[in-house]
Amino acid sequence: MILKAKHNILIYNFFKHYAGWIMKKHFGVIRVMGQFQDKKMPVLLISNHISWWDGFWSMYLNVKVLKRKFHFMMLEDQLRKFWFFNYTGGFSVSKKSKSVLETLKYTSELLADCNNMVLIFPQGEITTMHQQHINFENGVNRILKDKEKYQLIFQVNLVDYFSAKKPGIYIYIEDFNNAVAGSNVQESYNFFYQQCIENQHNLIKTK
Repeated sequence: MILKAKHNILIYNFFKHYAGWIMKKHFGVIRVMGQFQDKKMPVLLISNHISWWDGFWSMYLNVKVLKRKFHFMMLEDQLRKFWFFNYTGGFSVSKKSKSVLETLKYTSELLADCNNMVLIFPQGEITTMHQQHINFENGVNRILKDKEKYQLIFQVNLVDYFSAKKPGIYIYIEDFNNAVAGSNVQESYNFFYQQCIENQHNLIKTK
């Protein structure tokens, strides 16, 4: 039995405000790069997974840009340990378990509601921010096969200090349907990922 999201209005609203506050405290620059054309559909947000901060960055993006009810997939053992995330939209996945199918079914149900967004990290675990290629786990493809039913948004988080004391977080977004590299989602995401890195190289020229 999976742990389904339970949005507690007090905890959820606190988390939304806390995400913005803690980010402004620890990051000198917070910049969303790219445009979101709201198609009034459910949103599946695919993001790279590089740190403890990832969920906060996506919550910030949701509050400022996407404006949906926030849901995110989280490893069951971690969700039980940090139980309060269950009340901010977290739901469980247990790898190498039959309950994975239940999690995928639940994700599809969430993505049938235009008011919802679901965040997933397709690589399934935290990786170094210096990784050059994002590999998607097999289970992700089961969700992506229905991508015409929701708006698929790519998110790439990049951190840079440049000449500042505090780091800056640069949150890049792109609609899959605007991606250049064709119909393969992993290929398109990685193409966009490389574009974001290239853009960071160009940013330093303006500093």
